[in-house]
Amino acid sequence: MEKMARVTTALGSNTISGCTMFCHLDAPANAISVCRDAAQVVVAGRNIFKIYALEEEQFVEKLNLRVGRKPSLNFSCADVMWHQMDENLLATAATNGAVVTWNLGKPSRNKQDQLFTEHKRTVNKVCFHPTEVHMLLSGSQDGYMKCFDLRKKESVSTFSGQSESVRDVQFSIRDYFTFAASFENGNVQLWDIRRPDRYERMFTAHNGPVFCCDWHPEDRGWLATGGRDKMVKVWDITTNRAKEIHCVQTIASVARVKWRPERKYHLATCSMMVDHNIYVWDVRRPFIPFATFEEHKDVTTGIVWRHLHDPGFLLSGSKDSTLYQHKFKDASRPVDKANPEGLCFGLFGDLAFAAKESLISGGGDSNRKPYGSGGDRRYPIFFFKKPDLTEQFAHESSALSVFETDLESSRMDWFVETARRYLLSGKPFGELCDHNAKVAKELNRPQVSTTWTMLRIMYSDPGNLATATSISKGGSIPLMNSFNMKEIAAGGLGSESRLDRGKGEIWQDTIHLDPGNSLINNNDENEETEGSEGPADYLFGDAELEDDDLYPMEHENPTAEEAEYSLPQEAFPLRHEIVDNPSVPEHLQDKVDSPHVSGNEAEAVCLTPIKSFSLISISQPLYESHLPASFFSPVVREMLQHYAEAGDVQMAVSVLIVLGDRIRKEVDELTQEHWYTSYIDLLQRFELWNVSNEVIKLSTSSAINCLNQTSTTLHINCSNCKRPMSNKGWICDRCHQCASICAVCHHVVKGLFVWCQGCSHGGHLEHIMNWLKSCSHCPAGCRHLCEYT
Repeated sequence: MEKMARVTTALGSNTISGCTMFCHLDAPANAISVCRDAAQVVVAGRNIFKIYALEEEQFVEKLNLRVGRKPSLNFSCADVMWHQMDENLLATAATNGAVVTWNLGKPSRNKQDQLFTEHKRTVNKVCFHPTEVHMLLSGSQDGYMKCFDLRKKESVSTFSGQSESVRDVQFSIRDYFTFAASFENGNVQLWDIRRPDRYERMFTAHNGPVFCCDWHPEDRGWLATGGRDKMVKVWDITTNRAKEIHCVQTIASVARVKWRPERKYHLATCSMMVDHNIYVWDVRRPFIPFATFEEHKDVTTGIVWRHLHDPGFLLSGSKDSTLYQHKFKDASRPVDKANPEGLCFGLFGDLAFAAKESLISGGGDSNRKPYGSGGDRRYPIFFFKKPDLTEQFAHESSALSVFETDLESSRMDWFVETARRYLLSGKPFGELCDHNAKVAKELNRPQVSTTWTMLRIMYSDPGNLATATSISKGGSIPLMNSFNMKEIAAGGLGSESRLDRGKGEIWQDTIHLDPGNSLINNNDENEETEGSEGPADYLFGDAELEDDDLYPMEHENPTAEEAEYSLPQEAFPLRHEIVDNPSVPEHLQDKVDSPHVSGNEAEAVCLTPIKSFSLISISQPLYESHLPASFFSPVVREMLQHYAEAGDVQMAVSVLIVLGDRIRKEVDELTQEHWYTSYIDLLQRFELWNVSNEVIKLSTSSAINCLNQTSTTLHINCSNCKRPMSNKGWICDRCHQCASICAVCHHVVKGLFVWCQGCSHGGHLEHIMNWLKSCSHCPAGCRHLCEYT
């Protein structure tokens, strides 16, 4: 006979000692339970059922209860419970619906004692009575709870919760006849074992299944529950109606909850999924865990405090096939890593800032010493017991400062107007940029306006630019839009006195054009000058023009004479190429020294007049090559990031949409999605639903495009028979009436339809609006008081 070595521990003057330790299991654990003297622990799972001894520095395997070559499903355990009155008695809940008891005192290798197969589905929980040796309670997936007397072969009573599956059952520690049961539908029921026909009390504890519950070991009226809604609630059931006195919000579904011994307000929880950590909470401070155990690498399936009167050690089993003993002093403290500073903006732009009081007040009195440091001897020092820092919640206090913002300076009217007036699609690129630049300028946003203008210049085709820009006046010839020489030939150059072809004087000059000093714009309507095949300079023929005829205008009023001049086509024969350094003709130099030349003429007769006006125009750009769009992409990308970081995500998204493929590939997709999400959120805050929907449609991100595809199903009832419309048309299958009849004009509504949610009558939007302006009752005659908002 294999006898189990047992270690008894007396919690008198000596407490349990040990350290944080673990051992690897053969398979994942579903549940664990500890014996009465805290010397051994049983681990149960689908493929494991073993007992381990808790020694000083390690776990030692003592007994494997899975015996036989082909273990039956009775060994596949969903839960296990070690009796706290009889050290040799165990109970397990099998996945096949069986409730099995085990007697460790049996001499054979198979320790199975009794088998109860009354449940039809998986048994989720088994629980021994805390003081009655032979009483066992079980809760199953079939919705029934059964109470077994271990001296009999079958259950003595059956409790029907009239609900879905039972997830947990727990006997009350203080009330002999009371037990609690939690259900899949979110209810918790309290039963008296003497009345199996009906529960004593029922209340809804959670939104969703209640996975666990636990009675407080000291306060008889406190019951803790945990559910799929990620909450742990503490209920006071001593009142006529169950009262929620504490609530802890966790980050995942709560699978297990256990009150901590000797600590009234502490309880431990673990999650059913996602979160692998074990948390110890102080229910008085529910927003941050009191302590955390982070050793497990997979979901924690079972937790139990090692002894009923020792809060220092916690045992846990996990799906990562490990068994841990956690020493409470080794737990991490999230509050030590918490940030005592906080920053938040209010609805109207007010700024709230919270920080440590020491930072706000400047540290206070630097000479002040804490009490008990040796400076105060009014009382004997032995009267003061130094508290255990591991059992105290860190006391952090912050000072809150609120900075108010002037409402006028924080108005967002510009944002709303910009969103409404911007054009993002539907027109050519240049027109979109010009329109948006004009909108920004009207809203007193010059930088944004200039940005749109620069984008048009950088990304537009030089042959399609809509405006012409003149060369600066500082020694350059102003360029005008090109014109058709045929159109102005009829006008002539002027009177014959201005053209003296008989003179033999030769005047030649070369126009020096610098493309870097000006922007040459050609309209789509411009025609190329006849006889020209490329960029050319136009020279006057020999003896065609007198020098007096070149500059007859006064500088003070040059525009008055400009309309009188038009050049004939034959005045522009092609000549040699442009010369970089033209020389001054001799006859012009002589002319300057002539006494017959006025001072104004002398100033004007030079190679590059200070302020001159030319009728010469260029029909083609001075350069043939054009910078590709990719050349500007790095600059535009930095510009978008600048606007986004400055908080103007509206500009970033608008440019992203207007430029389209020109810049989209240069920006990371996650960054684009973040910009879109932020801008859409702002638009929806200002109730700009149409603009928001347009931005969503124009987005190329799949994560953004699906935002307006959710919740688009509309369930319609017939306004006549009030029954659901099953087909896709507007004719009801039952009453054969059209559901979209206007209550005012009695015609079928083919466009926008509006209806009252109270009486289901409606019609054309304009008809209903006009009707409700003068009458508040429904136009269909049902006497319902309709309201249009």
